Amino acid sequence: MRRLSVNYKENITLLEEGLGYRESFDVIERRLNINDRGMCFFYIDGFVKDLQIQKVMEFFLKQTDNIDLDSVIRKLPYIEVETSHDLDDVILKVLSGQTAIISECFSDGAILIDARTYPMRSTEEPSTDRVMQGAHDGFVETLVTNTALIRRRIRDGALRFEHFSMGGSSGTDICITYMKGVADEKILNKIRDKLKRVKPKSLTLGFRSLSETLIREGWYNPFPKVRTTERPDAAAAELLEGKVLILCDTAPQAIIMPCSIFDFLQQTDDYYFPPLTGSYMRIIRTVSLLLSVIWTPLWLLYLEYAYLLPEELMFLIPSDVGALPLVIQLLLVEIGIDALKIASMNTPDMLSNSLSIVGALILGDFAVAVGWLCQDVILYMAFVAIANFSQQNHELGFAFKFVRVLLLILVAIANVWGFAFGMGIFIILLATNRTILGKSYLYPLIPFNFTALKRLFIREKKHDFYTE
Repeated sequence: MRRLSVNYKENITLLEEGLGYRESFDVIERRLNINDRGMCFFYIDGFVKDLQIQKVMEFFLKQTDNIDLDSVIRKLPYIEVETSHDLDDVILKVLSGQTAIISECFSDGAILIDARTYPMRSTEEPSTDRVMQGAHDGFVETLVTNTALIRRRIRDGALRFEHFSMGGSSGTDICITYMKGVADEKILNKIRDKLKRVKPKSLTLGFRSLSETLIREGWYNPFPKVRTTERPDAAAAELLEGKVLILCDTAPQAIIMPCSIFDFLQQTDDYYFPPLTGSYMRIIRTVSLLLSVIWTPLWLLYLEYAYLLPEELMFLIPSDVGALPLVIQLLLVEIGIDALKIASMNTPDMLSNSLSIVGALILGDFAVAVGWLCQDVILYMAFVAIANFSQQNHELGFAFKFVRVLLLILVAIANVWGFAFGMGIFIILLATNRTILGKSYLYPLIPFNFTALKRLFIREKKHDFYTE
């Protein structure tokens, strides 16, 4: 800790050097003369509310009596005001958007005024988690706005926001959000310990940098280890159910902990429909996603043992298999679907839908006409693509894709033994995947909890968001 000096001019020099005053045009230094004694304001252009700081300056200019640090704190007409004697703390607060005031009247202290404002977009609904009914607002890249969106929905004194500053050069603000008395204290202590132990160089990529800092193992496992939401209503519901959230400044997502593979299969829209409809949607989503993993490998395996198929299933055998081996065709279509996704993301919005539809139709139609692909491959891969889009987590979709590709290759090499080996790898990846807290990724299946497992698939009449 470096303390501010009792010498006013020395403090100005220290702050100018620490903030890069003469080398950065956006660092503003404003000097005033109060009762023949010097006063200096330091702030970042674009981070402060001009009108509020102007009123603070007018307050000091109207002072006729001698002032000191304690009397100013009591009289200053602003809400968020604090003092600091730590030079590094003052520099960090100014770079975060606050205004620092030093004066010959304050000795070795500085006043910090939180009159900051950040450039930000509106709280529109996130594009990755839209609902047909319910609220249509979403998190943004400003931490205070996100905490306010949650506080608006939970007006309970038990709601807590614990602040941390992390990331070395980035100095990113982070907060742990939970309901006191509802969240598990053991989980909270583990999260606090992890955040205090890790020393990342920066968190410029927001929640992604933070999650990769907290989880440093299992890179070979493609299944997501962190569950997030961009919806304040979903975040509030998770808090009331005892979950713990981590909010990160510059990131419009909230990290939800703990989580399991089954949590990724839920969507906000399930809760805005009646229980029967919500349960139906959840079951269809889960079944279609699981089928997308084994559908094409099983079809390829059936063709290897076509002579064992009953007459009723002979339609599974294509009349024209095309010029390329079926496994190559399936892998090519897998790559083609991903290429279309990437092309669509890099195409302007008004053209992206046209590109996806026209590209898929033209490529599929010509590939069949030329003889590269058979029609059955196009049909089954279309089902797989639709199943992948039935759930919103793209990371989970890619994890299932990698497992499906592995199964295809193993089936092509070793037939039924390859399929069995691939399914064993699939189960091992799920069982050994670890989230931030190291909880079982298969809960409530392992360890088994029938009540929790039932709630994951069947919406009860009593709303899942309510607690007694």
